[in-house]
Amino acid sequence: MTRVSVIIPTYNRATTLPRAIDSALAQTVEDLEVVVVDDGSTDDTDSVLAGYEDPRVRPVVHATNQGANVARNTGIDHARGEYVAFLDSDDEWRSDKLERQLEALEDRSDDWVGAYCDSVFELSGTDGWLRSTAASVLARGDDQPAMEGGEELIGEILADNVQPGAGSTLLVRTDVAREIGGFDVRLDRFQDPEFCLRVLEAGNLAYVDEELVVREETGIPPADVIRNADEQYLSMYADEVERFEAVGYEIRSSHQLILAKCYFAEGRLLRGLWHLRKAAPSPRQYPGLCWAAGSGVRRRPVPIVATVAFVFVATVLARGAVARRVFTD
Repeated sequence: MTRVSVIIPTYNRATTLPRAIDSALAQTVEDLEVVVVDDGSTDDTDSVLAGYEDPRVRPVVHATNQGANVARNTGIDHARGEYVAFLDSDDEWRSDKLERQLEALEDRSDDWVGAYCDSVFELSGTDGWLRSTAASVLARGDDQPAMEGGEELIGEILADNVQPGAGSTLLVRTDVAREIGGFDVRLDRFQDPEFCLRVLEAGNLAYVDEELVVREETGIPPADVIRNADEQYLSMYADEVERFEAVGYEIRSSHQLILAKCYFAEGRLLRGLWHLRKAAPSPRQYPGLCWAAGSGVRRRPVPIVATVAFVFVATVLARGAVARRVFTD
């Protein structure tokens, strides 16, 4: 049996696909196959795939576009490896990504069914440097959540304290991926954490504390679309949300913060404030919140008085949320 099946779903990404495939083929773990699922592309993807003579590259073609979740599930169906590892076609891996994850599982019991790692966004220019540096500095004072395990990791994922990022960071046993039914094709957003939550029903996940995935920052859907998807995702795990909030996890407020940032980024400041008032941001989340608000102001210019008023109200709400956390802990 092949050790690892790398599954790359792709749709009209002929320009970025070679980088993803090459990073998979360059792994220090050589006992692998690369299952590229072309989800009905209409660009030059077929030519890109035809250019690979490496027998480890196995293209699978959908006649029509069916979505990334269906494409990932097709890859799981065709996988010959003991493990499957997912890689989005606009991301790339460090050369020792799979080796480090397999090492993390090597001396553990069969209860440990997979491993994920950290990732880094490819942010260019001065803006990207400032954003990365600010996030890094302000994150240092935060309490570290549980990064691996089983039951305890479910609450951290639901609260968005941990983002396993199944689409490019996860390595999991193939039999487990099949037993849980693959990715939920009903979801357009939050499919990565939802998949990981079901993996955790089968066993534990290990964590490699290294940035082994380089992700390309892409656009996000409209905030209203994300809000609807968020409601769908949380409703699927309503019982777990109640159970983990009862022991202190701030799940609903964390998702309100996600929505606040989405609306801020669109320049819909009042709608963003409406969600922010229900959130409880921590210091590590301030950079993203401020960046989203600044992006929204640049995207949808508003009078300077309105901008100052917005910053004032947002600060008061954020401080109030933090104060509520302090006095209720």
